[in-house]
Amino acid sequence: MARKRREEEHENHERWLVSYADFITLLFAFFVVMYAISSVNEGKYKVLSNSLTNAFRNVTGQPEGPPIAVIQGMPPIPPRPLAKPDKLPDQKKLEQRQKMKNVAGKLMKALQPLVAQGKVRLLETSRGVTIEINDSILFPAGQAKLQPASINAMLAIAQVLAVSDFPITIEGHTDNVPIATPQFPSNWELSAMRATTVLRLFNDGGVGAERLTAIGYGETRPVETNVTTEGRARNRRVSILIDSNRPEEPLEIQEGRSNR
Repeated sequence: MARKRREEEHENHERWLVSYADFITLLFAFFVVMYAISSVNEGKYKVLSNSLTNAFRNVTGQPEGPPIAVIQGMPPIPPRPLAKPDKLPDQKKLEQRQKMKNVAGKLMKALQPLVAQGKVRLLETSRGVTIEINDSILFPAGQAKLQPASINAMLAIAQVLAVSDFPITIEGHTDNVPIATPQFPSNWELSAMRATTVLRLFNDGGVGAERLTAIGYGETRPVETNVTTEGRARNRRVSILIDSNRPEEPLEIQEGRSNR
């Protein structure tokens, strides 16, 4: 008996519906995830996690399992309790200010005759107290050796400063009249030597060398015009700055620190 010819299988033209359905399902899942991410709600994320697990893995959800942690932006920082202001720095500042006032009062008493003559001025600045001394009572013209009459006045200042602990900067200043001698080729050398002369006298009078600094500014920092005789006389001076600010501890710069 002849076998019946097997009928040819009919081609399925609707197979694309399976791929389309899978695509729609994935697209729906994608939009659900995007919607969930846009809203920060831990409960919704927990439900979403279990639902996706059940849908794609076909397993039973575990409500007791750990929730998915989703971070949107920076987490909120709980407010910190306001710390009580530290009164110690303010107390130190008050003590320093009172010490500076005491030093200024003693200096004014010691230099009262010269202050009355207009040869010495006491100035209060943001850094401390500055004693401005006209060089006519300190040095002969064009020289850096103290006149004998001024030594006692300088030692009186040194005695007041010796019992304090403030840093002291001694500045030498000149007018704009040029000088050119073998010892002082310019006003720079003259002003620096005059400041150093006062520094050495202070050190001999009991002021610690570690607290003393000498600087020569020459004619670069006038306080009056150099056109008049009176102005030039005012510019020739020695300034003694009693600094209320303590020098800060140096911090070494490490390689790469500036780029952080």
